[in-house]
Amino acid sequence: MKDEKKQWSRRQFINSGIAGMAGMMMLPKIISSHKTTTDNDIRLGFIGMGQQSMFLLNGFLQIPGVKVLAGCDVYGVKRKRFEKRVKAFYTKTGKEAQVETYEKFGDLLARPDIDAVVIAVPDHSHAMIAIAACKAGKDVYLEKPMTFKIREGQELRKVVRQTNRILAIGSQQRSDPGFQHAVKLVQTGAIGKITKVNAYVGAPPKPYDLPEEPIPADLNWDLWLGSLPMPIHYNSQLDPPITIDPEQNEKLWGAWRWYSEMGGGFTTDWGAHMFDIAQWGLGMDRSGPVEASPIGDGTEYMTFKYGNGVIMTSEPFDKKKTKGVKFWGDKGWIEVARGYFNASDPKLIPEKSGNNDGPYETKIPHQLNFIESVRSRKDPVVPVEIGHSSCTVCNLGNIACALKRTVKWNPATETFIDDTDGAATKLMMYEYRKGWKLV
Repeated sequence: MKDEKKQWSRRQFINSGIAGMAGMMMLPKIISSHKTTTDNDIRLGFIGMGQQSMFLLNGFLQIPGVKVLAGCDVYGVKRKRFEKRVKAFYTKTGKEAQVETYEKFGDLLARPDIDAVVIAVPDHSHAMIAIAACKAGKDVYLEKPMTFKIREGQELRKVVRQTNRILAIGSQQRSDPGFQHAVKLVQTGAIGKITKVNAYVGAPPKPYDLPEEPIPADLNWDLWLGSLPMPIHYNSQLDPPITIDPEQNEKLWGAWRWYSEMGGGFTTDWGAHMFDIAQWGLGMDRSGPVEASPIGDGTEYMTFKYGNGVIMTSEPFDKKKTKGVKFWGDKGWIEVARGYFNASDPKLIPEKSGNNDGPYETKIPHQLNFIESVRSRKDPVVPVEIGHSSCTVCNLGNIACALKRTVKWNPATETFIDDTDGAATKLMMYEYRKGWKLV
């Protein structure tokens, strides 16, 4: 029985509940209050139609009171896939199936009948598009990590509050009952005073090294590059191709995330999940570490030091190198990952429950929370401030690795300390390509 508790199946863990900490709303309540399509529907537009966007689409389409009206992508074949799936869903459910697609996100944002947008584009375009959406009066569900650079996050945070928009970050682990249980135990002292945390995420980004390939005729590569100032040649791994007939979806995640010119490597891709949970458990939301040390600076893993003395390392807690978090207290420990929970005391391990199928990204409690926030005008589980502070931790790690030295950080002022040459401060932002602007 003990072993059975330790390793749940992925499906059982993910679906073990909908209610949780931070005001998650119960699914039955939402379904009962929005049984049919009405004029009060939340009308959605999607910006970015890659693999993650398709997962999100599957979730949002199932939420009563939500209507998907439009989508945008720089890749023509992905616009066609989006339109086909949305129309098929509404036709099957006996509802009106009108959906339009656009190449430029500004055309979608200009529509007055769009209430909110789901943004799932490469990281370098997150801040720019989210800020434009807020200024256009749209609420925003924004994929993690919140922004590519720290200063972008600071600007987005400011604009969200200035425009009084709802912005939710797609850190869906915060809506997962297993992670919620772990954090609750940590914060209520179940394992005593926390001394260290293992939050394994993987390696930092590397320079772009894929060979150049011909650009597909229906891909606007210049728009894909957007604000990036450097010339970057096309490779199909950056925006994986698909086909409509026969249907062949992406065979891999967009590889832009692994390269420093376009993404933050595993540090931001998984750090936005695992560092995020560590921050939450440590009570460091809206704050952060005071030091970040790189790989190779006396350690095999990135190391973060908090003002209270707690040390967090991007170090695996098992031989399988599971991407997850281990909290070490002076009275025990807790390990948590997707589909896995273990603890020094078996009494801390929750009972398994739930039996629904589906990939992790399709689960909708997190998306339900966003829709309920749009209706109530109250902050979601992961508002802009938390998305920014968690993303900042990731960026601090990458900055330390880029400079190959420990950097000191003031989380209250969000500035570097003893940055005498200004090198760390410079890496908080990059210069946008001519013709593109953040605000």
